[in-house]
This record gives sequence, C-alpha cells and structure tokens, in this order.
Amino acid sequence: MRKTVAFGYCVLVQTILPVAAEEGFVPLFDGCSLNCWVQQGGKAEYAIEGESIVGTSAADTPNSFLCTVCEYGDFILEVELKVDDGLNSGIQIRSHVYDQETQTEAKNSAGEVHTQTIPAGRVFGYQVEIDPTDRALSGGIYDEARRGWLVQIVGDQYKEARKAFQRGEWNRYRIEAIGNSIKTWINGVPIATLTDDVDSKGLIALQVHSVPADLVGKQVRWRRICIKEISPTER
Repeated sequence: MRKTVAFGYCVLVQTILPVAAEEGFVPLFDGCSLNCWVQQGGKAEYAIEGESIVGTSAADTPNSFLCTVCEYGDFILEVELKVDDGLNSGIQIRSHVYDQETQTEAKNSAGEVHTQTIPAGRVFGYQVEIDPTDRALSGGIYDEARRGWLVQIVGDQYKEARKAFQRGEWNRYRIEAIGNSIKTWINGVPIATLTDDVDSKGLIALQVHSVPADLVGKQVRWRRICIKEISPTER
C-alpha cells in the first residue's frame, strides 16, 4: 500500500547547525527551513523561530505530526527540546502513515497478536514521550495509535529517571534504535529500554498532541536535531 509521503534521499547543509559532538552525526533540520519534513494528521501549526522548530497546539484537531520524508532503520537520534507546561508531546521513530485505511498486526508483551485498524493519514508507531506534567513520564516508550504503553516509567526502579526531565527548560534527548532494541536518555540519564521487533524502520516525527480549549496555543520547541545512522557492520 502506498504511503502518503514520498521517500527519497534528503541532504541538509551541515554547516548551518552544530552537529552532535560524536562523530558521524548529521542534522535533520537545517535551522532555517522545513525542507525534508512534511506535516501529517492534525492542524497544529509548525513554524521556525530562530534555529528551532516550534509546534503550537490548535483547537478542534487531532494529534499533529511533522514527519521526515525519509525512513530510518538503525540510528542514534539526538535532539534538544523545550515544552510549555501541560502540553503533551512526543518524538515518533520507525513510524508510518498510509493514504488508505490499513489493518496492522503486532504482538503485545504477552506474545498475543494485537490487530488494529489505522485510519488513512494517521501516524502510528513507536513514540518517545515528552510529558511536562506531574505524571513525569518523559522518556517512556509508547506505541502511538496501536498498542499503547510499551515502557511506562513508573515504580521505584524509575525514581531517578523520572527526575531527569526539567520542566520549563531545554532538555536533551538521545534515542538509540538498533536492531530490536530501543533505548532512551534525557540529559544523560538512562530512561527506558525496550526489546521489540514490530518495526525495523520508518519515519521520525515531531508530535503536537490534541488539546482541550484551555491548552490551545501552548508550544513545544525542537532544535539541534541530529542523527547518526548505524550500518549492519556497526551493530
């Protein structure tokens, strides 16, 4: 089934933004345009302010996603982000969107097959949580529009992880997706580890969640979005 986005090789000018210190990273955002990105889903506004992508929540619209036009398989992704209190958001990885209603199958943690019908134009797949609320679930791993929570950071074993995200400040996320392993860090603190083989490649996307009336106009900002693709020989 044909996807709504056209996949191709997308090159950004690497001198516009500083890349991550680790060798091999390249920018996904050039700091001045949304080349190589396309919006899917809802109607939240995405714009550029300074060297950041800014997502602004809107009324009466479902979840919105700014998606890469390319798919990525094995990689390390680093991004800095800042979000207004109360606005739920997330970073999609290895995700998908189709131009026709699609039925998907995926195993849950108990090994049971979960069947889900995905509407046309709906982004779905792995999401790394951005949660500036008292729930403090940032860095957990969710399966958007499909299986729900895969790693929810609750319980004593996540006590330190839940302190890593700084509300009202810039936070650095690191996401490693290599083979069937997905790992997340916030500000250098390990957060979540997932072993799951449902999706081996897909889109990267920046989410602005649907909101009630009192959260319309809230914003989330992303900058210094860099990726290092991992070849099979580097695993």
